[in-house]
Formats: sequence, structure tokens, C-alpha cells
Amino acid sequence: MNEDSLVALRDAMREFALEREWTPFHTPKNLAMALAGEAGEVIEHFQWLNAEQSASLPAATRAEVGLELADVLLYLVRLADVLEVDLAAAARHKLQINAERYPVERAKGRADKYDRL
Repeated sequence: MNEDSLVALRDAMREFALEREWTPFHTPKNLAMALAGEAGEVIEHFQWLNAEQSASLPAATRAEVGLELADVLLYLVRLADVLEVDLAAAARHKLQINAERYPVERAKGRADKYDRL
């Protein structure tokens, strides 16, 4: 997904909310809670699966996960819009921070947190 796609998605979500007069309900708190709830619904599909099972979901389950991931993305984009956060710029900035925290020569092949490398 490129930055133009995020902008188009943001604009579509903004229009969707405006048409339904949902703007008063789309407070940062409410959107963050909805985002967390949808993330929980993604997690639910993987609960009790082992690593192999989680990597080879049946097609129907994969489609359901796709819809839940879409919900997460939509709430994330809407929350960023309400908070006036440029999501693409924030993600690029975070990638730079992570590159500094996890230099290849120290982090390659390791799952340790940056302060334990």
C-alpha cells in the first residue's frame, strides 16, 4: 500500500463517517478502543494454534482474517485522521528508529528486544 492509497482510504473513511453523522462518536478514545477490539478479533483466529497451523490457515479462515485485518486498518486510518497524524510519515519515521535500534549486525536472526542485543 503506498501513501496515495492511505490518503484515498483516509478520505473514504472520513466521507463514510460524515455521511452517517458518526463524527461525534469517532473520538480518539472510542477509535482506539474499537481498534483494540478488532485486533482481538484477529488474534482470536490464531488462539490455540501452533506455529505451523497459524501459517497454513484454511481458505475460509484466511478470508475471515482478511476482513478482520481490514477492520484494524480502517480503524487505524480513521484514528490517525482524527488525530491529524500522517500515518505514512509516522511509519517511515518508526522504521528509521527501528533500524537504529536493531542494526543488522547485532539483530540478524535474533528476536531479542533492542535493549538486549
